Amino acid sequence: MSSWAIVAVVAIAVWGIVQAIKARHGITTDKDGNQHRVVEEDQETRKEIEALRERIQVLERIATDGNSLDATETKRIATEIEALRDKQDS
Repeated sequence: MSSWAIVAVVAIAVWGIVQAIKARHGITTDKDGNQHRVVEEDQETRKEIEALRERIQVLERIATDGNSLDATETKRIATEIEALRDKQDS
């Protein structure tokens, strides 16, 4: 194999590796040769993160509802009712 053929094979291999790396990182080339990074995945990821944040807020609300003013008032009233029932039974 001649030295020019080896140079051609190495150049094609390097070009292929570069294209694979660009594809992995979401870089595309338009018809004019300008390179752009694909933004759709970033927007999709942001939407998913926002949805997860909303779910976390709901879970935090559920976890802390027992400590809210309404829950404390409800527990106090329930305790009073139970105390009145105990007095009636005695």
